[in-house]
Amino acid sequence: MRIIDTHAHLDFDDYKDNIDGIIENAKNEGVEKILIPGVTLEDIPRIISLIEKYDNLFGAVAIHPSEAKDWNDDSYEKLKQYAQNNKIVAIGETGLDYYWDKSFVDIQKQVFKKHIRLAKELNKPIIVHDRDAHEDTLSILKEENASSVGVVMHCFSGSAEFALQCVKEGFYIALGGPVTFKNAKKPKEVAKAIPIEKLLLETDSPFLTPHPFRGKLNDPSKIRLVAEEIAELKNINIEELGEITSKNAEMLFKI
Repeated sequence: MRIIDTHAHLDFDDYKDNIDGIIENAKNEGVEKILIPGVTLEDIPRIISLIEKYDNLFGAVAIHPSEAKDWNDDSYEKLKQYAQNNKIVAIGETGLDYYWDKSFVDIQKQVFKKHIRLAKELNKPIIVHDRDAHEDTLSILKEENASSVGVVMHCFSGSAEFALQCVKEGFYIALGGPVTFKNAKKPKEVAKAIPIEKLLLETDSPFLTPHPFRGKLNDPSKIRLVAEEIAELKNINIEELGEITSKNAEMLFKI
């Protein structure tokens, strides 16, 4: 079996003392490739250092919506420069987050649009963070014709109906640990509803650790638990799920 973890923050300090072991454990569970998304400009040199060291790691660059106030006149060109690395395969994670602080929503929207513009200029897909902002996120993606370069709705938290709206636009839906939570009705409904050809797997490590390890540090080796749950929900074997979702990731990110 093979799986691709399309979203894991392996550049975070949580892993710095055991990164070799983390990557080896993931390989032993069938994790063939891992994508590390960007959150701040300061993170990106660490991401590039990792993806240049390990053949099976790839990266993305962006300023997270929660950090959108850090965007300045130089940010676009800096991100563009970092994205020249041939293992930077996407722009992200970018988007809208209304959960923590809604005081700078307009700034988030402006920065999100600039990320989409960059993705289109570089012809790289977009990794979208959407938390409590479904309507505005979808509206901006449609207005900016983001589907022309490819879109993944990372850590999807909407309803099955909203997921199908996104699929209709050509977007991919990425599911992670929450689909394994016992009372997580919406992610399970999404997993059942969306066509497997538009599904990606992720961990969002170090966050959202799957059941039964919830509350502990997440890492890419635990993606197998996500795959097992979704395979059961879709009534297919895990090998088939892993193969199809891996091909989806390879096609979207050109890896």
